[in-house]
Amino acid sequence: MSDVWITLSIIGLALVMFAWNIVPAAVVAIGAALLLYFTGVLTMPEAISGFGDPVVVLIAALLAIAVALEATGVGAWAGQLLLRLTGHSQTTLMVALMLVAAVFSALVGMNGAVAAMLPVTVIIAVRTGTAPSYLMIPLALACLKGAKLTLLGSPVNVIAATQADEAGVGHIGFFAWAWLGLPQLLGSILIVVLLGKRLLPERRSESIPADLSGHAQKLVEDYRLEHGLHQLLVLAGSPLVGTSRKELDLAGYPGLSTVAFIDHHDHEPLEREQLEAEDLVLVRGDGDAARSLAADLGLEVRGDGDRALADLLLGRDSGLAEVVVPQRSAMVGRTVFPGMTTDDQDLMVLAVQRGGAELVRPRLTLRPGDHLLLQGSWPALERYLSDPQVLVVDSPEMVRQQAVALGRGAPIAIASLALLVVLLVFNLTPAPIAALISASLMVVFRVVRLPQLYRGIDWNTVILIGAMIAPATAMSKSGAARMIGDHIVSWLGGAGPTMVLAGLFLAATIITQFISNTSTALVMMPIGLAAAADMHVSALPMMLSVAMGASASFLTPFANGVSLMVYGPGGYRFGDFWRLGLVVLAWTMAVTVVVTPIVWPF
Repeated sequence: MSDVWITLSIIGLALVMFAWNIVPAAVVAIGAALLLYFTGVLTMPEAISGFGDPVVVLIAALLAIAVALEATGVGAWAGQLLLRLTGHSQTTLMVALMLVAAVFSALVGMNGAVAAMLPVTVIIAVRTGTAPSYLMIPLALACLKGAKLTLLGSPVNVIAATQADEAGVGHIGFFAWAWLGLPQLLGSILIVVLLGKRLLPERRSESIPADLSGHAQKLVEDYRLEHGLHQLLVLAGSPLVGTSRKELDLAGYPGLSTVAFIDHHDHEPLEREQLEAEDLVLVRGDGDAARSLAADLGLEVRGDGDRALADLLLGRDSGLAEVVVPQRSAMVGRTVFPGMTTDDQDLMVLAVQRGGAELVRPRLTLRPGDHLLLQGSWPALERYLSDPQVLVVDSPEMVRQQAVALGRGAPIAIASLALLVVLLVFNLTPAPIAALISASLMVVFRVVRLPQLYRGIDWNTVILIGAMIAPATAMSKSGAARMIGDHIVSWLGGAGPTMVLAGLFLAATIITQFISNTSTALVMMPIGLAAAADMHVSALPMMLSVAMGASASFLTPFANGVSLMVYGPGGYRFGDFWRLGLVVLAWTMAVTVVVTPIVWPF
């Protein structure tokens, strides 16, 4: 058997396995690369070279940037702004939601955008009483179309631009994608507004993530933290000035417990070790005991203040977490008390409940099932709550993403993203280098920590793309791409290059409904190059047509990560995607076939 048929057989088997979905896609892709090596089509360096390809490095760095933007509350800020600006108009809300999602997708990539916007969309559905099924597919479409506005939007864009440069057929600029992406986006928004209610089902999913935007207030109410709360101002002559927080001893004031120490500089929970004049000490308990404490330690009893307790306890720098002591935990039998802090003073026990009732004794011996309410800095919460000795009720990371808009690292994260865009727009450095610079700045300036990046990056996508470069290489090396290109040209070439362009779009579109868009692009790009060479026309429009077709996975929920992510929260079934998707697909093809030859002539 010739190398051509070996290559096509292996890729055909991979396509079947992708569609069957009984083996993870990354494993299928690696298996295809290994088979191409063992059959002698590729050498060992060719079979594994994809894992060191600049495309893989670029995509991994872009996913890291998306993790940083999501972790710093940029998505939460966008959602809050969205609800505030759109009012009660569902049409205005839909248009605004899709536009914001598209902009996010253009800047941080479609997978990062849908990850950031999904909790926002859920909150919008809950607060407006809208069925999530009316919002989730439009969100996915917006992210998929926004991905066609810039080079950063989709791995397919990166693959097409990189292969076009390597083949010497032309350069696709950072914003050049918008010639095709903008009309596709605007048309898709119009289609959703006009036909969405008719073509989308009305369902409510049981898997919708919880709305954690009011999480802090709920915990304050459940643990009755505002009941008997007193704010005590540290006066300049107080003996507490210059002392450590843990030196505040309430043993002589029965019924009093510490809730928080508030920094007078930024009105956030105190991070430094020593108290200063004008800091606030929040305590709970008997009013007479609080007044006695104030008189003894040179404190001034203040009113309730302008900010709610929930806002004081949960902010850019610190948050709340509820944990449960499980059976066989090393915590069982340990003594705790409200106001107790860890040795580094980064975490404080605010309250303890047993069986739903608060335990107010000075010192408590923990039992299995006890609930503890903890307050501390976000890094401290993440560090301490990774301990398997406690079970976390709600992930602090998810709470932070939903409840804290534009957290402490947000300005640096946005500046790093802006730097990336500038570097790419003006072509100052290669795209992988620019993305690595931006991602590294996120870590250097402590916007995110490395463990957060490792957890947040979709490694399946990275491995899949790296492994699928081998079949794409085999398509070119064996001559399979040229053979398929010859057939497409022989069938459609008589009608002109525009018909060949349409044929490539349709071929890529059919394949991408069953396998990932990146895999489709890697398989089809060599075919587009070969078809253009046979017709002696520019390959650039053919490659763009393949990129658009490979990204047109609107008919099934399993062809791209964006649709998969909205599938559960939307309460969808397999057949819910094709009705609206078919109309959007027809519009996408029309724009591609008409606009591409005008902007990038044959």
